[in-house]
Amino acid sequence: MPSTMLSIHSRKGSTPQASRAKLRSAKRKKFWTILTVVGAPLAAAGGFAYYRYRRDLGAAEARVSSGSTLIETACGLIEYADVGAGAPVLVIHGAGGGFDQGLDVARPFLDHGFRVIAPSRFGYLRSPIPADASPMAQADAYACLLDRLQVGKVVVYGVSAGGPSAVQLCLRHPERCAALVLGVPLAYSDQSANTRPAQRSALTGRVINATISSDFAFWAMSKLARDTTIRTILGTPPEEVANATPDEQARIAQMLDHIQPISRRKNGLRNEAAVVQSLGRYDLELLTVPALVFSVENDGYKTYAGAKYTAEHIKGGRFVGYPTGGHLLVGHQQEVWSEIMEFLKNSGCLHEQETPLETRAIR
Repeated sequence: MPSTMLSIHSRKGSTPQASRAKLRSAKRKKFWTILTVVGAPLAAAGGFAYYRYRRDLGAAEARVSSGSTLIETACGLIEYADVGAGAPVLVIHGAGGGFDQGLDVARPFLDHGFRVIAPSRFGYLRSPIPADASPMAQADAYACLLDRLQVGKVVVYGVSAGGPSAVQLCLRHPERCAALVLGVPLAYSDQSANTRPAQRSALTGRVINATISSDFAFWAMSKLARDTTIRTILGTPPEEVANATPDEQARIAQMLDHIQPISRRKNGLRNEAAVVQSLGRYDLELLTVPALVFSVENDGYKTYAGAKYTAEHIKGGRFVGYPTGGHLLVGHQQEVWSEIMEFLKNSGCLHEQETPLETRAIR
């Protein structure tokens, strides 16, 4: 009898422990089931995203690895592309660019029979950044490049952050400049003189530095937060892009994609910050070349006031402004290029008969 009772008590005592063990086992199985169901697709998505990143970066690296040359000048090494035939245009790219961005924005010049010379500014792609990377030194480097190419006068087309060095080229080397065109330029204005530049936080600085130093970070931002990237990096309202024509949307998508590989442009981008902080008033009244300046009121980079001020202080300068379109002039491409060609025609830089297009051999 005591033996039987002991056995019964033992079975009763072990039941709660067995139940808890069984429950833990069931929870573990459920956890691993959920992890498998959720994790497998996430892993697959991550693998596909990485594949797309490597594919896109490979295409970007291939694109900037051809179509240009590196030349030794009296001012040091300069990377440039030289395409087309006819009257020469020196195309000076904006922030995040290089010779490739210069060629992108200069396509209409080629369509009108011009020759396009598109250098990579200091710190962009293969152009090294010297100790003096000011707009003045950059302007002298353009003149050195033209010397090596044995080119006399050029039409100077400065875009965005390429504006300061474009103006300096016309001030320091007026004999090399047939006309000056500035599009949404970084420029001094009497408004900016009375406004202290905004100081960004240390955290914001670290985030920006990480983004411009990492191809993957920029790629992910452009894919996962495209509207934010268009607004902040391209300075253009994303809603205007969404309502644009398919051709315009394709142009803007290409502009964004062609910032890659951003890691090969980081030194140039860092130098832009120094130029912005030190930008002062230039002696615009001394400019002797015909000048056309255009900008947009809702440009995210707020170039309108500086562009208007610049045109107003150049003798005979012409200003063209648009209320909308952002930094990339969404919806105004045809108007802008009509203005440019009419301006060059009136300045004696555009021949009535266009020459057939042909690609010049890269020197």
